[in-house]
Amino acid sequence: MSEDVKISVVIPVYNEVSTIGEVIRRVLDCGYETEVIVVDDASADGTREFLQRLDDPRVQRFYHTVNRGKGAALRLGFAAVRNPFVIVQDADLEYDPRDYRVMLEPLIDGRADMVFGSRFLAGPHRVLFFWHYLANRLITLLSNMISDLNLSDMETGMKAFRRDKLQTLKLSANRFTFEPEITSKASRARWRIYEVPISYSGRTYEEGKKIGWRDAFSALGAIVYYRFMD
Repeated sequence: MSEDVKISVVIPVYNEVSTIGEVIRRVLDCGYETEVIVVDDASADGTREFLQRLDDPRVQRFYHTVNRGKGAALRLGFAAVRNPFVIVQDADLEYDPRDYRVMLEPLIDGRADMVFGSRFLAGPHRVLFFWHYLANRLITLLSNMISDLNLSDMETGMKAFRRDKLQTLKLSANRFTFEPEITSKASRARWRIYEVPISYSGRTYEEGKKIGWRDAFSALGAIVYYRFMD
């Protein structure tokens, strides 16, 4: 079946020169006919130069001249997708393209419009930060209460969509608040949402992890904003 399925994988990237090449290689080796859309968010570590040297017709590359955030990079990438199924892939090797098969199954068989890859269901994951785990669960709990969903991991970086559904949403979040925004708007649009277990190889801050407590507070505000004020 995978040979007949065409997917678009959108990769927002900011200062990931040590991992972006391997991420692209793994995505292209995922077993599906794949177009890769990389959006560089004004990297300053050599990522942009690496992408400019990349010579593969399966990979589209776009560049921000100033850092605008993950949400803005994803909007640019989403506007370029051509295949019927779309996956968001982070550029830091925390999420594994081998999980695309379980992510895509509910979309391919027509059960789902959107699929969340949960780090907290049953997949193998690197054991790291307790307080990050707790913050993720609390943010997801608030999101569930407001959106009337029962997700285990709203903040996951691996999400998949039907392209035709994705293109109906008007998205505006520029940074990590993309996650609560798209969750709220998908819920309000009454999308059929599924959640599946995925593996997770988290990084430490010494290894390049970027999201922090300030982003957690921004997410809490965004949950309320996108439900009641947007």
